[in-house]
Amino acid sequence: MGSKGYDLHVLMFPWLAHGHISPYLELAKKLTQTNFFIYLCSTPINLLSIKNQICTKTFPSIQLVELNLITSLPDLPPHYHTTKSLPLHLQATLKTALDMAKPTFANILSTLKPDLVIYDFIQPWAPEVASQLNIPAIHFMSMGSAATSYLIHRFNSSPTTSEMEFPLPAVYYQEHEYNKMAQFLESYSNNLLNKDRFVQCLHRSSNIILIKTFGEIEAKYTEYLSFMLGKEIVPVGVLMQESSNDDDKDSMFVEWLNNKERSSTVFVSFGSEYYMSREEIQETALGLELSEVNFIWVIRFPEGEEIKVDDVLPQGFLERTRERGMVVEGWAPQVKILEHSSIGGFVSHCGWSSVLEGMMLGVPLIAMPMHIDQPLNARLVVELGVGMEVERDESGNGNLVGGNIAKVIKQVVVQKGVELRKRMTEISASMRNTGDKEISLVAEKLLQLCNK
Repeated sequence: MGSKGYDLHVLMFPWLAHGHISPYLELAKKLTQTNFFIYLCSTPINLLSIKNQICTKTFPSIQLVELNLITSLPDLPPHYHTTKSLPLHLQATLKTALDMAKPTFANILSTLKPDLVIYDFIQPWAPEVASQLNIPAIHFMSMGSAATSYLIHRFNSSPTTSEMEFPLPAVYYQEHEYNKMAQFLESYSNNLLNKDRFVQCLHRSSNIILIKTFGEIEAKYTEYLSFMLGKEIVPVGVLMQESSNDDDKDSMFVEWLNNKERSSTVFVSFGSEYYMSREEIQETALGLELSEVNFIWVIRFPEGEEIKVDDVLPQGFLERTRERGMVVEGWAPQVKILEHSSIGGFVSHCGWSSVLEGMMLGVPLIAMPMHIDQPLNARLVVELGVGMEVERDESGNGNLVGGNIAKVIKQVVVQKGVELRKRMTEISASMRNTGDKEISLVAEKLLQLCNK
């Protein structure tokens, strides 16, 4: 594939998770519109999952580059070279395997000779390899500014900031959320703390850091993050994947929604890589039933586990809700559903991509965060007035309560629906009016960085 005649050749290197590869791919698509040539580097199993999105006719200036991990780790065959369906106990092994691919990555850079490397938050050695070859490298953070600035403030190696109160108090962790995140960040893989991976990736970025956000909604958090890191933070925009045109798969959902009243239905989904426990499923089902609101609910189970939806839902739930509810196992076209006029709320884990998609499409959020950055995103949703958060039980362990879920769904869809949708419409309009201005600025900054 010829790559001459482009302003910049960029190699993008996301972490091996769908939630990271997807924003990197969307950023790649945007950058090709500014006459950039993109190499997208990942493991074969991950590249296979996106291959159908970037045929050479549609995106001739995106080339997929395979990074083969070592196969000598007995617990990590090639189909586990991705976080999708990866057993939790093998997460650290996957990070170790990626670290061991450092020489392979160096060979890829030596062969392709890109002008710039854009890397993710797990591989702090990537900018070092690039530097040895005199290639600038910058970090692209797929979390938002609020979550990133909070995490850097609380978990930075420097005690001068971590012991101080976070200066933007609307965003915070409850104690059980903080403890869970601290446990994750203080755990090791390949003799390196997750916390250090995260912090080093940010500090080793050349002059600027790209971040997936819409500048207006997180301006004060972006400013504080820039202050802490001493680097320019450049928003890249929403990067929402376009809704699919797979009529066969989508028609079932669209036809079902066509029979529902405007803004009468909630879409319920907790992301591509979070699997709800039986207790969480039971309480969510109770909340949906008590709310008396229409719903489409996507439930996912880990690959290889033979679990039937009927077995985890309350007895008789599907029969009692069949007129107003649809339960789907595995997958549903999220963007296609959210942009339908019958949708009046989005029951979400508050993964950052889902939050931005909800805002872009003007759908109020019912926040039910589960882990990592999601609680921080949920607090931002509340601060912005674009949704409400479901309160957990009073045990301090963060357990879901069906009655609380029902209460917030009713408030968002029925009682406060008009008010929330008005606020959402304002933000959505602002996002759409900005268009590709943010990407144009990103392209300008990258060309300056590379002296082009």
